[in-house]
Amino acid sequence: MRDKTQTNSAGPGDGLIRAGAVVFFLGAVATLVTVVPLFLGMKPFPTYMYGLSMLMAVGFLVAGAGVLRSVAAGRRQARKAAPGTSR
Repeated sequence: MRDKTQTNSAGPGDGLIRAGAVVFFLGAVATLVTVVPLFLGMKPFPTYMYGLSMLMAVGFLVAGAGVLRSVAAGRRQARKAAPGTSR
């Protein structure tokens, strides 16, 4: 039996994983920008810039939610494909 999924089609959770990666990357850049002045002896950035560093954690959580959604969809598809093995 052939798989009906196209190679270029996005599965459930793929959008969350991509969005989480982008948010994580923005948080990483914000963290670098915030920490560099501390090492160079310059005046530190305002407090809200440190809050932007938390985007790394938010991006990680969003990507993790996308992975869990993708896993759940894969399990549902596997259960549907294998009749008679329900609990």
